[in-house]
Amino acid sequence: MAVILVTGMSGTGKSTVLDLLAQNGYRTVDTDHGDWIDRTGEPLWREDLLGELIAEHERSGRPLFIAGTVANQAVFYARFDEIVLLSAPIDTILERVASRTGNPFGKTEEERNRIIADTREIEPLLRGPATAEIDTRQPLNAVLDQLAALAGAPDLRSST
Repeated sequence: MAVILVTGMSGTGKSTVLDLLAQNGYRTVDTDHGDWIDRTGEPLWREDLLGELIAEHERSGRPLFIAGTVANQAVFYARFDEIVLLSAPIDTILERVASRTGNPFGKTEEERNRIIADTREIEPLLRGPATAEIDTRQPLNAVLDQLAALAGAPDLRSST
């Protein structure tokens, strides 16, 4: 079964999409939560933990969606069946981070400036290895259906 990376900049909807995929019965891991990231310096995936997760999943027979954006994610690109870049224009991203309640990042001017800079500098680096790009301005059900299709599953429209 497919192992799918869902990546993108802050505010593109990674956590929202993963929450909804989980509600629809998919196995999901949002690496922003838990012990997946070593935050002692630049945030990096803990390669031992992520490697174990993927190895365990390969025996499970179910699709797995992993969300995150970290500097060392390329180490795992060969182990993902799909690398999906979620994207949105910077104005949309800034509106989302200003209004979200589950994540405080992006509320200060300094953090918003970082989001703008990261989107200009890092998003193009993510676009290169992406096997699919989904514009998250479209209806959420359409985003979910595209992700489900990449996992080899039918549309989720009737269940969301």
